[in-house]
Amino acid sequence: MLYIVLVLVLAALGLLVTALITASSLWAWVSIGLSVLAGLILVADWLRRRRRAAARPAAPEPAPSEPAAPAAPEPAEPVAEEQTTLIPAAGDLGDPADTPEPPPVAEPDVSAETETTPDAEPGVEETPEADVAILADLEDEVVVVDEHPRYHLRTCPWLGPRDTIPIGVGEARQLGFTPCDRCRPDAALVATHR
Repeated sequence: MLYIVLVLVLAALGLLVTALITASSLWAWVSIGLSVLAGLILVADWLRRRRRAAARPAAPEPAPSEPAAPAAPEPAEPVAEEQTTLIPAAGDLGDPADTPEPPPVAEPDVSAETETTPDAEPGVEETPEADVAILADLEDEVVVVDEHPRYHLRTCPWLGPRDTIPIGVGEARQLGFTPCDRCRPDAALVATHR
């Protein structure tokens, strides 16, 4: 069936090109007709496959009068069986709604991990209000790292090999950056300007 549809679609494409070259609307209408016919064949094939799948009876259960087959002996150690998903044969794809969803994968808890890793974002230095007023007027240089909310002294151990951007401390505060708790830039800059 799919080969017939493929031939019809290719013929419709050829007729569409012919209609464009000859400027004849007849060829365009024939192309549209072939495309509609290909669509109808696809729908008919889909309905036929659905009916065939619905008509397939479930595996029959053995009658109670029949003796049951002897069970295979169980191994001494339980064997972990890996569940596999069978891939349907070509053309036997069912309704996507019948496909079971895979079980959600539990994400590891990284909250404890972020506090101990050296790449974890440093905390915010607590700065007294009096020092904030002094810092607002300063143009001493601090550095920031792109996509990180803290500003640092150049000697901050957290920076490591990261690319830094030099900026004035007043401008850094205006842009919403906060001071690093490891290198304590606010305390160091205020101490040098007192």
